[in-house]
Order: sequence, then structure tokens, then C-alpha cells
Amino acid sequence: MEQLSEQLGAYAPLVINAAKAVLFLVVGYIVAGMVARFIRSRIERSKRFDQTLGIFFSSIAKYAILAVVIIAVLQVFGFQATSLVAVLGAASLAIGLALQGTLSDIAAGVMLIFFRPYKLGQYVDIGGTSGTVKDLNIFTTELVTPDNVSIIMPNSQAWGAIITNYSANTTRRVDLTFGVDYGDDADKAMSIIRSVIDADERVHREPEPWVRMVNLGDSSVDLGVRVWCEAADYWELKFALTREVKIAFDREGISIPFPHQVFVQKTA
Repeated sequence: MEQLSEQLGAYAPLVINAAKAVLFLVVGYIVAGMVARFIRSRIERSKRFDQTLGIFFSSIAKYAILAVVIIAVLQVFGFQATSLVAVLGAASLAIGLALQGTLSDIAAGVMLIFFRPYKLGQYVDIGGTSGTVKDLNIFTTELVTPDNVSIIMPNSQAWGAIITNYSANTTRRVDLTFGVDYGDDADKAMSIIRSVIDADERVHREPEPWVRMVNLGDSSVDLGVRVWCEAADYWELKFALTREVKIAFDREGISIPFPHQVFVQKTA
């Protein structure tokens, strides 16, 4: 019994330290999550800051608190702060070499937040991948495609790619081309297009809508259309103008040609 009690007494500090470590980890994880949510909610409620900053700074705060918790847990098992600094300093080179990609993502995330080529909710194309920006943290950028597919992109790839932001400006230009038959009246067709444009309130009057004959194709006279609208109305306006012009052409007898071939048979 005495030997058993001595063994239990020897293991007791280890068990107590292990319990403290688990407690620190659990409490630290909960506190890190609460602080991150608090920072994000405060920034999102403020009109002076962009929502992207809330996600970014909240993630930084979360990982910083977790790092402090891990150091505290190591100190529970006897590691002194000075020893930890020495170990971290010695291991920093190896960690940096092993985590080059991760460190590049963090650096790229800082650059994305600083220059802000895109924000939450904007529709962008990053290196050929298109979608709405759903999340931007210190490691990755998350896009959601129109068919609701989530794409996770490392920040280093996002920062190093060509970024096309379709939502950066409040207005966009809709470009359309309508082909009419060579035997039809092109001026009449352009007049019909203008009437369709004038009837849609989403079209901006400034800059003035533009309708011109742009090309003499192999089987059609091509009429180009350029109108400006709010960025949010771009796709609906483009679809509506295409439909209404087709209906108006049919009503007024303007034909839209399609490619065809003529076979000539020669007899001996």
C-alpha cells in the first residue's frame, strides 16, 4: 500500500498538470472564438470599416490567442518562457522553410486586405476562377459560384493572379450585337432597337445609348448596341433586351439570318 501510495503521489503532479493543460486549451479555444466573434461583429456594425476587415482581424486575434494558450500549456509542464523563446528562435528557420506556402498565404492575405482588390459580396474572376467572395481570412479566399459551388483558393494564388472585379463599379456597360438580313432595312432595324432601349427604365440616359452598324458579315448586317445600367441590373437587362429586340423584329418583319450554304450542281 505504501508503494502504491508513493506511485500515485509521483503521478499526481503529472495528472494535475495534464488537467490544467486540458482546461487551458478548452478555455483558451472558447475565449479565442468569443474574441474573434466580438471583433468581427463590432467591425461589421461600424460603417467606417469594410466587412472584409472584420473577418481578417478576427482570424488574426483568434490565432494569436491560441498561440498564447499553447505557450501557457507548455509552461504548465515546466517549459520556461526564456527556453520557449530560444527553442522558437532555433526552430523558426526550419518552420519557415517547411511552411513557405503557408507564410506566403499569410503575406498575400495581408496585401489583399491592405489593397483590397475585392471585398465580401463582390463578383470577381481570379485567375480564371469566377465567383462571389464569401470569405477572406489570413490563409484563404473563398468564392461561391453562381451554381452554389464553394471554391477555396490560397491567398498566394489569389494575389499572384489577374483579378477582374465585376462589382467594383456601380455601373456597367451592356454590349449586344444583332444580325439582320441584307435584304432588310438596317435603319429601320436600328430604330426598332432604339425604341426597345427607350422603353426600358433600367437603361441610363447618360452616357447616351449607342446603336451602330458595326460589321458586314458573311450572312448578316451586324448592329452593335452599347447601353449603361446599374451593375446589379446587368444580366437581367441583357437578357431582357435580347428578348424584346427579337420580339420586335418578328413583329416588324425584320429577319435574323442564320448561316446557310448554297449548293450549285453542274451537269456535264
